[in-house]
Amino acid sequence: MPENRLTQAQRTALRRIPAIEQLLACKPFLSIQDEYSRDLVTEALREITAEVRTQILKGEDIEHLPDAAEYAERVRAKLDAMTSSALLPLVNVTGTITHTNLGRSLLSPSACESLVQAATNYVNLEYDLDTGMRGHRDRITEPLLRRLTGCEASTVVNNNAAAVLLALNTVAQGKEVIVSRGELIEIGGAFRIPDVMAASGAILREVGTTNRTHLRDYENAINDNTALLLKVHPSNYKIVGFSSTPEMEEITELGHRHGIPTMEDLGSGSLIDLTHYGLPAEPVVRERIAAGVDIVTFSGDKLLGGPQAGIIVGKTEWIQQIRKNPLMRALRVGKLTIAALEATLRLYLNESGLTEKLPMLHRYTRPIEDLREIAEHLADALRQIFGDAVEVTVENSYAQIGSGSLPVETLPSLAVVLKSRHISTEKLAAQFRAQPRPVIGRTQDGRLWMDTRTVGKAELNWIIEAAKGVSRGGARHRDDKDSLRRQCQCSA
Repeated sequence: MPENRLTQAQRTALRRIPAIEQLLACKPFLSIQDEYSRDLVTEALREITAEVRTQILKGEDIEHLPDAAEYAERVRAKLDAMTSSALLPLVNVTGTITHTNLGRSLLSPSACESLVQAATNYVNLEYDLDTGMRGHRDRITEPLLRRLTGCEASTVVNNNAAAVLLALNTVAQGKEVIVSRGELIEIGGAFRIPDVMAASGAILREVGTTNRTHLRDYENAINDNTALLLKVHPSNYKIVGFSSTPEMEEITELGHRHGIPTMEDLGSGSLIDLTHYGLPAEPVVRERIAAGVDIVTFSGDKLLGGPQAGIIVGKTEWIQQIRKNPLMRALRVGKLTIAALEATLRLYLNESGLTEKLPMLHRYTRPIEDLREIAEHLADALRQIFGDAVEVTVENSYAQIGSGSLPVETLPSLAVVLKSRHISTEKLAAQFRAQPRPVIGRTQDGRLWMDTRTVGKAELNWIIEAAKGVSRGGARHRDDKDSLRRQCQCSA
């Protein structure tokens, strides 16, 4: 607004904004400068005074301008928010156990301990203690992967998409890769097999149809420019009905007969037979290696339960070439990932008690009786907190492993379901998300569902504390001053 159009009250209010140096010399600001640098405090204060100036120019609440103490309070709040971690621990009650948006797998205690040890100490990452010479970082996890999968050699990169990209670029750059049309999958919108192949420099050669591909389709497509036969496990969907595709053993035998290497991207990957734990069958890495596949790629988290990583196992000839690829340096993992992965792999050496050692496997296999006890306890606590303001019920639910693992399979579960009598489900969910430890459920049928398959004693307490915060109007940033109870009273 031009100065000549301001009211007298606005001009007076603008003159009441203290000078920056004047405020910085006030006692409330001296204590802030003990905790934060003067430059940072000054920058925050300039932003606050600019906000006050804008408030005056808009003619908003001119009579109630902040004093020095209020300026200091607002500056401290801004600096605290600026310097707080943006990565918040939260409670996942969505029903998706390995949730990509929520950080995927939880690490075992031994993996966490190993990670901390690596983070706080120098380690022999690429140093051979026997020779005193430089070593290769793969030697840390490779002995374990050899034992667990039967592979000849292995390497680790930052995720499975990188593993696929690196392997294709090494083996098939500028040459054709034969893959079934029904396996040209997309995962998460950013990982599309055709796009990854194009980025790798390989030439896509589609064979078969979406629902049926025969071994003869692969064989008929082989030519002098064929570099690789690729099979992709459709980890985020399943074709049912009139469908078929060759077994990996058949493709491997075909590749060996023509002198062409074979590769399988297992996506999630599993080191154990999940059916022993009451879960649906998923390809086991060792079985693929035993079938003679030259290169197998899979994730380090998801079904394996370790840190996010891409694991490449297979024949020494191809792993050595992959290691020499210039892209390897850009895609390799650091000591923290290696520490956590090695600790996770060690757990698989003794499968006894694995459900208690691996947090994700524990969540996948929890008996429904345990969930019922948790659900009833949580429902009773929420009824006491919300009273008549929220209807709380316990209902049958279905959880999923998530992150593309066993996509069409569900796990029986129980959920605590909330329906506010006065505010929308979306606002109720938003209030739970706004708590110091956010609670992330799912909205369905106009209600907020909290699936208990991922709820243990700690999560139970956190949900209850979050509910208390929702009830009294507490929030992480205090942006919404209205509590659920006040809204209920106003509606009444």
